[in-house]
Amino acid sequence: MSAKTHWSARARRITTAALLYLGAVALGLGSAWWVLKKSPWLNPSLEVGAWRTNLQAGSQDAGMYTRATVAVNALLALSRGETMYFVATRDDAGHALRSQCSYRITGVPPQARWWSITAYAEDLFLFDAANGHYSLNGSTAQLDAAGAFSLSTGPTEQPGMYWLPTPGNRALILTLRLYNPAPALQAAPQTLVAPAVQKIGDCA
Repeated sequence: MSAKTHWSARARRITTAALLYLGAVALGLGSAWWVLKKSPWLNPSLEVGAWRTNLQAGSQDAGMYTRATVAVNALLALSRGETMYFVATRDDAGHALRSQCSYRITGVPPQARWWSITAYAEDLFLFDAANGHYSLNGSTAQLDAAGAFSLSTGPTEQPGMYWLPTPGNRALILTLRLYNPAPALQAAPQTLVAPAVQKIGDCA
């Protein structure tokens, strides 16, 4: 075998190994990105109505993916005694939430010192709300005679309801935050009286 032939064979082996290495790195990074950004709640979770919560977020039992998800998605996961998070990406009928659709969210105030419901786009940034309404909370919620609140999300305002504008054609994520939840709720998150999430009419 000539020196030139030997060098060509060696170069091919090096090139093949480099391509395989880069492919493995790309596959690893891609799968990690998908887990953290596209399905951040794949980690051990509990479903209550349309809402899900990660039972390990903020706990000492949180694994590698749970801790990474919290860091990447900018959630300040304190201990369950301080804060609990519930996330909805689908309505009560099981359909994916979309910003161009209008939804009615109704429920009773959760058992917590303070609570809020916030609307986010799929990148976990707030929508551009011209009216300055980005969330409903325990201070701004108006309760009816039965002690229930109601709000709407969507491109247009709904009469008689607190409105969180969600302009554009994007995925919609609702986050329910509970600060200093009641001890009973901390011990049994499945007892949350979950707010209903119902689509109103046709999508814009």
